[in-house]
Amino acid sequence: MNRITQALVWLSRIAYCRGFGIQSPTDYRFVRYVINEHWPYYAYEQLDPTAPSWLVRKMGRLMLRVANYRQATHAVCSLQLAEAYGDWMQAGCRKTLLIDDGGTVQLAFVQSPAEALHLLPRTDADSVIIVSDIRSDRDAWRTLCADQAVTVSYDLYYCGILLFPQRYAAKHYKVNF
Repeated sequence: MNRITQALVWLSRIAYCRGFGIQSPTDYRFVRYVINEHWPYYAYEQLDPTAPSWLVRKMGRLMLRVANYRQATHAVCSLQLAEAYGDWMQAGCRKTLLIDDGGTVQLAFVQSPAEALHLLPRTDADSVIIVSDIRSDRDAWRTLCADQAVTVSYDLYYCGILLFPQRYAAKHYKVNF
């Protein structure tokens, strides 16, 4: 993605910066302090030089913050994404093992919405699923967001995040990431 496209994406989502318009304190806190956190984390300095592009660095930083937020004991991660972002996830939570044990999904990082659809039956209220390429299949992403198990979804343009707390009605947010 070139700089002009990146600037156009950012400008098209300017109204969704830093949690503007989010009424739920929990959802606002997640957007503000996990998705759009700008303060440097402890591992950025070590991992940033290993990123081949700005998008890998940006997504890697997000993986670190989400892993730090969730503190999962195990994570489901597709092989290609584990190679690119496994170190970032491990830096976010040292106790997280990148394995699929077939049990409840605590944290998952998948390539496409179709992969995430297969994980839905294994989720609980504390599960977090990150879908890397939501633009590849918009219909599957919309189906995923409309599923009754998904309570909160965040469209970050480059990826999507699904949360499953059953406390309140479903909300779907577009976030300028």
